[in-house]
Amino acid sequence: MSAAHTAYPTVQLAAEGASEHRPLIITLFACFVVATLFITVWAGRQTKDAADFYAGGRQFTGFQNGLAVSGDYMSAASFLGIAGAIALFGYDGFLYSIGFLVAWLVALLLVAEPLRNSGRYTMGDVLAYRMRQRPVRTAAGASTIVVSIFYLLAQMAGAGVLVSLLLGITSDGGKIAIVGLVGLLMIVYVTIGGMKGTTWVQMVKAVLLIAGTVLITFLILLKFHFNISDLLGTAAENSGKGKAFLEPGLKYGATGTSKLDFISLGIALVLGTAGLPHILIRFYTVPTAKAARKSVNWAIGIIGAFYLMTIVLGFGAAAILKPADIIASNKAGNTAAPLAALEIGGGSGSTGGAILLAVISAVAFATILAVVAGLTLASSSSFAHDIYANVIRKGKATEKEEVRAAKWATVAIGIVSIALGALARDLNVAGLVALAFAVAASANLPTILYSLFWKRFTTQGALWSIYGGLASSVLLVLFSPVVSSKPSSMFPDVDFAWFPLENPGLISIPLGFLLGWLGSLLSKEEPDKGKYAELEVKSLTGVGAH
Repeated sequence: MSAAHTAYPTVQLAAEGASEHRPLIITLFACFVVATLFITVWAGRQTKDAADFYAGGRQFTGFQNGLAVSGDYMSAASFLGIAGAIALFGYDGFLYSIGFLVAWLVALLLVAEPLRNSGRYTMGDVLAYRMRQRPVRTAAGASTIVVSIFYLLAQMAGAGVLVSLLLGITSDGGKIAIVGLVGLLMIVYVTIGGMKGTTWVQMVKAVLLIAGTVLITFLILLKFHFNISDLLGTAAENSGKGKAFLEPGLKYGATGTSKLDFISLGIALVLGTAGLPHILIRFYTVPTAKAARKSVNWAIGIIGAFYLMTIVLGFGAAAILKPADIIASNKAGNTAAPLAALEIGGGSGSTGGAILLAVISAVAFATILAVVAGLTLASSSSFAHDIYANVIRKGKATEKEEVRAAKWATVAIGIVSIALGALARDLNVAGLVALAFAVAASANLPTILYSLFWKRFTTQGALWSIYGGLASSVLLVLFSPVVSSKPSSMFPDVDFAWFPLENPGLISIPLGFLLGWLGSLLSKEEPDKGKYAELEVKSLTGVGAH
């Protein structure tokens, strides 16, 4: 019998402890869902036109948008996945926190201000400014949808794990039903509230998440008398790995392949944020480029504080829980933070433990709902604005028709996400998000940077870069250990993994940049230098920006 099975009674106790206070847990969840639906309906009534639906009427301040960006970025991966990765792999798990945070510097320095100045609603607006509209918008729309669906997988997996733990659901059918419920809620949020509703939900969620994380961090530190050394020492001892738990190499370093995997992960995390569609569209919700820059500064501060606390969350979970108990609850460690909350509040069966578990899980659920709304809005907006309005209708669609198309796209993307999320429910959500970062950095980032900063860039270069980066990253993921060959894979019972790395970034990101450069050099199309000069002035000064 595996360690996971022998430890199951402890997790069963956690579920039973939760069941004694299930009415409280369900009430907290219901309160949050009702409150956010109320916000969504209120915002929906103020959504009059396409600018309101896509960009919230560009009425949010730098601080408000910074708070919303934080809410959009601090996903289930941040809260559940990173805490789980640290609890199981120590130092190597914390590398996710470092990568996610450092990535914001790339977004701030290279993308935030020029993008706000150059576009209107989507990434495709920037790319199509000096290229042939229809092929480039089609490519941008396809890339946005694929990246968003990869990211949505992580959130759906996190939701299934979280609610299953609270409600004591162990059957696969029950977990799939939970994923379906989250998908349904996200469709409602986006179709009714648009960007205004989504932004307010993200702001509320950011405040809740920071408050919940501060509370757990304080209680864990209190248990160890605010002695970090004692906390880390106990975590190392409890992990069964000793000193190795606090040193590099437990997950990435045992072999040459795992070292390459670490480099691949690092590149994807650092470069991915600047190519994430749901983050990029947030820069369009503020009135000026200065506000866009200010919102990124606020986001860096809020997100930085949060990621510092993940050290305490992850190592705290390792110090007060047995690794086998964490794995028994969820193979990938996604329930480490909620289980730590239960334990620190008094343990299974205690009122304090149940309340803390309910609060933290409700906050995590809020996190998931806010992020899936942002992701769905990004992909449905790109479909409606780039593909439907500018490619299918050739720019002749009315704003009303465009918004209607976005709402139908939301339903379709929601259904696809529910189906794929059900398959991904046992994978570590931080790992899944890292894949989305790799795809974004491979397909989107090269074209954005080349469009903004290289006058020789052509339509062919953009298409080669987007489709090449997209195809290579997705194919390498499909034939990697993430999908098959390992017990932790999506399909553990089959083996068609010929690509040894779990993250494709090391190959696909340089390939995306190379194909953009090569496609432009080999193109017979003469770049429009006048349009580039216009874009350069617009992106750097904001003259003529929407």
